[in-house]
Amino acid sequence: MKMRMDECFSQPTTGVAGRTILVLDRISPDYNNTQILTGTRTRALNVSSYNYLGFAQGSGGCADAVEEAIKRYNIGALGSRLESGAGELLYKAEALVAKFVGKEDALISSMGFATNSTYIPALVSKGCLVISDEYNHASIRFGVRISGAEVRLFKHNDMKSLESLLREVISQGQPKIHRPWKKILVVVEGLYSMEGTMADIPTLLELKKKYKFYLYVDEAHSIGALGPHGRGVADFFGVDPRSIDILMGTFTKSFGAAGGYIAGDKTLIDRLRVYGHASPYAEAMPPPVIMQIIASMASIMGIQGAADGSVKAITDGEYHHPGPVPPSALPGWLHLPPALASGAEGNERLRRLAFNARYMHTALRKLGFITYGHPASPIVPLLLFNPGKMNLFRYMMRARVLPIVIVVVAYPATSLLTGRVRFCVSAAHTKEDIDTVLRACDEIGEVLDLKHGRPAGGRWTVEECVLRAKELGCI
Repeated sequence: MKMRMDECFSQPTTGVAGRTILVLDRISPDYNNTQILTGTRTRALNVSSYNYLGFAQGSGGCADAVEEAIKRYNIGALGSRLESGAGELLYKAEALVAKFVGKEDALISSMGFATNSTYIPALVSKGCLVISDEYNHASIRFGVRISGAEVRLFKHNDMKSLESLLREVISQGQPKIHRPWKKILVVVEGLYSMEGTMADIPTLLELKKKYKFYLYVDEAHSIGALGPHGRGVADFFGVDPRSIDILMGTFTKSFGAAGGYIAGDKTLIDRLRVYGHASPYAEAMPPPVIMQIIASMASIMGIQGAADGSVKAITDGEYHHPGPVPPSALPGWLHLPPALASGAEGNERLRRLAFNARYMHTALRKLGFITYGHPASPIVPLLLFNPGKMNLFRYMMRARVLPIVIVVVAYPATSLLTGRVRFCVSAAHTKEDIDTVLRACDEIGEVLDLKHGRPAGGRWTVEECVLRAKELGCI
């Protein structure tokens, strides 16, 4: 069955993974045992990439800054962090990340997966307990496994299950010896990539006060994409980020770059810089990638004085979270276009993403589809259930007059019977793009018998959803 479905997976593409993408066409003469490229390419609407804020661009202010960074710093870091790879640009970026998320300090890793898998073992060890959401990412599971710590799972996003488990493990202590745990670390994701669900941060913080554990939040998909200022789940729920012990995130989604970060108290981050496996063994992040992070992050935050054209020396003041960044926190040679420097374009991208996400979620439900996730999530999973429908759904989307590239997700990323289409909306998408996807889903859903939902107030037609988009997108 997997071979018959392989046409869905590993689709080769080229160019920038932006609003649209170029797909390399291929055929298979032997039921997907081999794939042969035809030599042609198809331009398709892209709702499959993590380009949440639309910073995946080959031109513009951020791309110009990256080009200048190549001229000044070369392509690679040419060394690990604890050798010769930690340059001035890296320290600038780490200080900027700390300001962005509202923590004392931050460290940057050259790979998102490695951020969890190489730094979690520096946080916990034998005699410690990690309590992990059952749907946590593989990088978290891998990092916990090699740390030597005990691990217990709680039901996905179920705070009653978590509290029950906390009562049990605290009362029983370590296995066999029953001594208190050296440390209890609860690990959750801010936004779950397969479910589109959001961690219940307010309840977690209440439990943290009651049971005195440490809280680790993986914001790979939520940082930059959630909250009125784009600062992630803490911003979305309006809580103080300093109340969360460790904030982890990646730059591969909202910032159009690569790598990841861990932010926390300065004492903790200084320890991780030395004891994390990536620091001595992995090459530090390349300067052009660091520059993409700095430029895109500064575009979201805005630069002090850029909105009214004030002189840098006069406006360069103390940073107040979540506010504009002082010019001194950025490389002196960086000059972003006015729309980016003022934060106006970044704010507009956040608003467009929020509208697109809510519009997509609520419209699909109104059409009768069964979807998962929070309505503010840019990840929109549409349930197909039957694995046999996955390939046909992908094919029918690709065969439309305006081809649409989607991601279908199957076992083992999901359970066998909860296969799904995972739409990823972006600030780069227009309302007309979302309308196009909804019309395609409506037609294909009728053919494949996918409309089994019962929305409150009854179902709407696709044209009614399109005409009342403002109402749906602002719920």
